Amino acid sequence: MSNLVIVVDMQKGFVDPKGTLFVGNAAREILPAIQRLLTAEVAQGSAVVFTVDTHEPDDLEFTTWPPHCVRGTWECAILPELWACAPQARLQEKRRYSAFFDTDLDAFVKEMQPERVIVMGVCTDICVMLTVADLRNRDYKVTVVSDAVATFDADAHAFALQYMQKILGAQVVESAALYPEVSHVSRS
Repeated sequence: MSNLVIVVDMQKGFVDPKGTLFVGNAAREILPAIQRLLTAEVAQGSAVVFTVDTHEPDDLEFTTWPPHCVRGTWECAILPELWACAPQARLQEKRRYSAFFDTDLDAFVKEMQPERVIVMGVCTDICVMLTVADLRNRDYKVTVVSDAVATFDADAHAFALQYMQKILGAQVVESAALYPEVSHVSRS
């Protein structure tokens, strides 16, 4: 068994400064950690899933959020610097917060039977947390990489990390705990 890495919504609509729901500098700051972790996990044979927030122009989510990541627009594109780390990754379009809602991700993960699911991306308190909740509800071992997730608000980020660890039972660690040699090399 190998790991499964789920990279949540690291697409232009959230991470590019021109994106409708640009998360801010916090989203840009996690890019190096995600790149290092993807490279290390792919080298070990882990599967990678990039979730892609994708909406139809009349999506009801737009009553809560401004129209964003509309199907066929540039905002749906995964950041090229991340795609380069895992070019064989599976793209999983999703239209709601959890990557499991109304998708076939459940069947894919069941078939894969990963030893552990490692989650990173945006937004910590929204799509990351709700995807982790669905993973934990399915009894998967989940690791959330605290320096590879980000959101709009520092307090919401801290709350979500604590909630995922204490309530959902996910392991929350910094990337250095997963791959100390990778983190060490990156700082030199």
